[in-house]
Amino acid sequence: MSRIEVITSVERRRRWPRVEKERLVAASLESGVSASEIARGAGIHVSQLFR
Repeated sequence: MSRIEVITSVERRRRWPRVEKERLVAASLESGVSASEIARGAGIHVSQLFR
């Protein structure tokens, strides 16, 4: 099941809960997982995962 985010306001910046950020970072540190795959799954650019 994929999650789709619809942005309906003028504001373009998403607010990420700390728990979600930690989940993405932990997933990117797992062996055999590509950072590109994690970023694509979250709907972000891979460079945002490294910030």
